[in-house]
Amino acid sequence: MDKLQSLPELRDQIDQIDKEILLLINRRAGIAQEVARTKIAAGETGDFYRPDREAEVLRRIKEINDGPLDDETAARFFRELMSACLSLEKPLDVAFLGPEGTFTQEAALKHFGHAINTRPMVAIGDIFREVESGAAHYGVVPVENSTEGVITHTLDSFLNSSLLICGEVELRIHHNLLSKRAGLDKIEEVFSHQQSLAQCREWLDIHLPNAKRTAVSSNAEAARIAAGTVGGAAIAGEAASEIYDLLVVEKNIEDEPDNTTRFLIIGKQAPGVTSDDKTTLIISTQNRSGALHDLLAVLAKAGISMTKIESRPSRKTLWDYLFYIDIDGHQECASVSEALGNLREQSSTLKILGSYPRAVL
Repeated sequence: MDKLQSLPELRDQIDQIDKEILLLINRRAGIAQEVARTKIAAGETGDFYRPDREAEVLRRIKEINDGPLDDETAARFFRELMSACLSLEKPLDVAFLGPEGTFTQEAALKHFGHAINTRPMVAIGDIFREVESGAAHYGVVPVENSTEGVITHTLDSFLNSSLLICGEVELRIHHNLLSKRAGLDKIEEVFSHQQSLAQCREWLDIHLPNAKRTAVSSNAEAARIAAGTVGGAAIAGEAASEIYDLLVVEKNIEDEPDNTTRFLIIGKQAPGVTSDDKTTLIISTQNRSGALHDLLAVLAKAGISMTKIESRPSRKTLWDYLFYIDIDGHQECASVSEALGNLREQSSTLKILGSYPRAVL
């Protein structure tokens, strides 16, 4: 049996490894700076973030990881490393649904890493305008929740926008009850976004049946209001408790344990093909029997999987609808490109919102 090493010996090894890791990290950062100089010399003047490239790097890290760190932990480490290296080239400005401490900000940091400049916006429409004007490189908007469905304002905002979907983020949502005081007996009013109130309805019915429930613009705004309200509490994430100096009275009060929200990354850049992509499009049918079936049959015939379909009023003609569809694959791939061409011929309207890497983290 091998002799156990002493703690000083083990710590010396860790110190030596840390030194080597730091040298390699800085070497990587230096190469990232050289990449920036090469891009500038080639005439590139925009941001240097490449969602397709970064998605493939993170997938490769998960594939080659042998542990003991799990794949997600290893990928998150490299996510932050790439974020820091990118900030040496050119820091990204990312707009999100504010104020500080929202789940949308958490999604932005999960996707881009912490070495970005986050810009809180009051409404989803403001995020689109911030990116369209060039004031922010990218925006992060919520699009659907696993228990409460789609965020219609986000879907409708794509109708008149030239922005593309550049990526997606899935965030496990943990709701916490926050207040200035510990205990439930003093809570008279609970503030939160309407979706969060709905996601915690059963818990509130059992534990705070007499407390007033007030919907506000965001969970972070709820925390801000609760911090200044006697008898007030908020449903929000832990980050909001730190920002607004609130106690976490109860953790994980969401009714569904797998409560997850999907966010979209919006920008002006069209990502290239990766090993696992999705394409989102808006389509409208002709007003005849079986029209939608015929359009979906085009995808089935091409062997393309449709992962989501959602209908929204077109706002043009009474009872006229648009369909938001997610499919597997990138629009530049031959089979998808051909199917989209056939769809365009058979539909009244077809707008491709973007092809982008499937969420990695």
